[in-house]
Amino acid sequence: MSEPLAIEPVSPHLLRSLREHAHERLRRAIVAGNFRDGERLNERHLADLLGVSTTPVKDAIRKLESEGLVRTEARRGVFVEFSARQALEMALGRAALESVMAHIAANRITAEEVTEISRLIDDMAHATDHSELEDLVILNETYHGAIHRISGCSYLERRLDGQRMYDHAQRIALLAEPAERRQGFIEHQGIFTALKAHDPALAEQRMRSHIVRSAKSHVRQVFGADAEGLAYDE
Repeated sequence: MSEPLAIEPVSPHLLRSLREHAHERLRRAIVAGNFRDGERLNERHLADLLGVSTTPVKDAIRKLESEGLVRTEARRGVFVEFSARQALEMALGRAALESVMAHIAANRITAEEVTEISRLIDDMAHATDHSELEDLVILNETYHGAIHRISGCSYLERRLDGQRMYDHAQRIALLAEPAERRQGFIEHQGIFTALKAHDPALAEQRMRSHIVRSAKSHVRQVFGADAEGLAYDE
């Protein structure tokens, strides 16, 4: 029998740099609507809020700029660049890609992969029923990732890389709402049913409908009246 460890391993989240933590928190705050589109960000104020120096904040802002969530204007400062229209466009782009991947996955899925996703659905049901938000976010991303992998569409998956940060933050915001958790689970069940039945057209339609509906909910949640009048693509 092996002897117990003399020291516990370091938790992975502690290995992340201050820059990464600052970036994640600022990104999540922007996507959650805590800062409005066009609002000027003060680096010193942000550093005070985060409890860090301005150095990781500056690094985080540079990364946010590369992601298109802020813009820097010479001699004026840093401004949030996240509107209802931009949020919707990002989600519609994701819907277009992921619906195609679901279509292809429905043709390719094996019996073993059906069993794999069935277990994920069971775990998601438990997390939904018990309001285990952190677990549900992870399971949600694992579920979509499994469909990506089954589809074999590595090119399309790479196209999604640029907005994973938005998808993750959106899930955290949406899944905090009980009604949204339940509706999302029902939709994931429906997508799985189509995959299991090897029905590519239905899998594609249900994936697209799920992502677009979630996007509408998130835009309304974050932007409220500012989201009215946008042309939603059904």
